[in-house]
Amino acid sequence: MKTTALLSIAALTICLSLGLGGCKEDRLTVKQTGFRGLGMVQINETAALDAIAERNQLPDPIDPVEKSGTPSSKEYQNVKVLGDLDSNELMRLMTAITQWVAPEQGCNYCHNPENLASDELYTKVVARRMIQMTQHINADWTKHVDGVGVTCYTCHRGHPVPANLWFSNSVAEAHGFFGYSPDAKNHPGSFIGLASLQNDPFTKLLDYSQEIRVIGNTALPQKPERPSIKQTELTYGLMMHISKALGVNCTFCHNSRSFFAWDQSTPQRATAWYGIRMVRDLNHNFLEPLKASFPPERLGAGGDVPKINCATCHQGESKPLNGASMIKDFPELAVVGK
Repeated sequence: MKTTALLSIAALTICLSLGLGGCKEDRLTVKQTGFRGLGMVQINETAALDAIAERNQLPDPIDPVEKSGTPSSKEYQNVKVLGDLDSNELMRLMTAITQWVAPEQGCNYCHNPENLASDELYTKVVARRMIQMTQHINADWTKHVDGVGVTCYTCHRGHPVPANLWFSNSVAEAHGFFGYSPDAKNHPGSFIGLASLQNDPFTKLLDYSQEIRVIGNTALPQKPERPSIKQTELTYGLMMHISKALGVNCTFCHNSRSFFAWDQSTPQRATAWYGIRMVRDLNHNFLEPLKASFPPERLGAGGDVPKINCATCHQGESKPLNGASMIKDFPELAVVGK
């Protein structure tokens, strides 16, 4: 009897050893980001970090050029943006943009090769406005981009259309059976971490400036009115999106002791605050006014333009491109030009 019991224990021990053999410590990367005992840690799968880092490599550099001494507006026709830039440096930037945005299509993706000054291709009209948007981000949203800056490559990564765009109507289909609702609740979406929340937090919170904060700062009842559960779900959906887009936990910005308190939050929360308002600014003032320029096939199901969210730039990184700056090599994108 004792022998049987010992054999059973030995067999169980072996099984547990084999089962736990795959639980290697190096599968997870854990970094403490705040005071001990508060859950202020960043946890990532090591393999996922390696994959994200690989996807966020910088493109090949473009060699500097000798200045011609002639402004682009004097050398070429119909230069409505970057006209004050040296003509040789403009050609260098055009070469870089081709590499960043349309490496397979080449210059003809935006230009008529028979008449480079022509605006007949919608892609040229959009690209011109996107250059202005890039300058605006780098010059006027320094509290978010923090000296690192952005270029066309930050979003495009070698593709004419960035991978992470959204349309208002593409995520809000209503299904006529139990458990689904017209507000897109219970429609699992990867952009909100597959949570059973309303899966379009972007229209109201990143397109329109609806209040995001739902935690009260006074004792109940809140005045003039308390946020609804529906509003709370939108907020949580946006937070899930930000967490996924940046590849971080909630505690990257918030102190788990008090998610509400700004004085106990990390510095990144302030950066994110400016980032949310930057996204609203770009959607309203740069992307939506381009609706008339886009062909029908580039619009959403409801006829709206493609818009941006946090994932458009970040793509799984807390700082796009591993925090590397490309703007130092293209200072013309860091100022609002003429």
